[in-house]
Amino acid sequence: MSALPNEASGTCRTLIIRNLVKEYRAGQPVLRDISLTIDEPGTVAIIGPSGTGKSTLIRCINRLVDPTSGSIMLDGVDLAKLEGDALRQARRRLGMVFQEYNLVERLTVIENVLCGRLGYVPVWRSWTRRFPEADIARAFALLESVGLGDFATRRADQLSGGQRQRVGIARAVMQEPDLVLADEPTSSLDPKTSVEIMELLAEVGRDRGIPVLVNIHNVALAKRYARRIIGMSKGLIVYDGPPAGLQDSHLADIYGGEGWME
Repeated sequence: MSALPNEASGTCRTLIIRNLVKEYRAGQPVLRDISLTIDEPGTVAIIGPSGTGKSTLIRCINRLVDPTSGSIMLDGVDLAKLEGDALRQARRRLGMVFQEYNLVERLTVIENVLCGRLGYVPVWRSWTRRFPEADIARAFALLESVGLGDFATRRADQLSGGQRQRVGIARAVMQEPDLVLADEPTSSLDPKTSVEIMELLAEVGRDRGIPVLVNIHNVALAKRYARRIIGMSKGLIVYDGPPAGLQDSHLADIYGGEGWME
């Protein structure tokens, strides 16, 4: 796996979340008054049991889910209040890596990577999937950087899970984002491939100089690759600090009890 093209902007974008609440049913919050600031480049891991709101938090940030209340400020713009074209433009700044890849199966690998530029072209033109030569050249370079240079013309439905996730990462970087969000990017992968994907996401943060916010179940991988860990339980943040400070007592608070650690 070659290094990603060095595209670090030199400045880190600031994400400030304040008093974020999400209820799918009235009076039953999934997120309970979440407040946090992410203002440094590198990987930030969100850990916690299933159903604790990790994915909901990620999806509120990119507005795949509308928050019930609270603010999500990215460089002074409240993403929670945006609609229409303003939301579409803001989403260009948020690269998204999905658990289930979200590739267009019938398209080729290179076409899927180029989908990362759709937010930069008029809606009418996006239907034709015609892109500038510079974008096409960059897409090929990104495929080389994630180890898929020889797969450009292969259909997405012919790839393995790990290969699909690499395409998803290349597509996210193709957006030239200020922040990358990854929703359980390793949950469907074997241990070796999971390590490779986390290494690749860490490269994205390092080479671009941006935060990469990863929702992940694997605590060992989180501690290995994240500079900061956010532990969630029952819709609340119960730990926010460096991996070295994450103790068994914190894990018991996050996951409930100690029996599972034996």
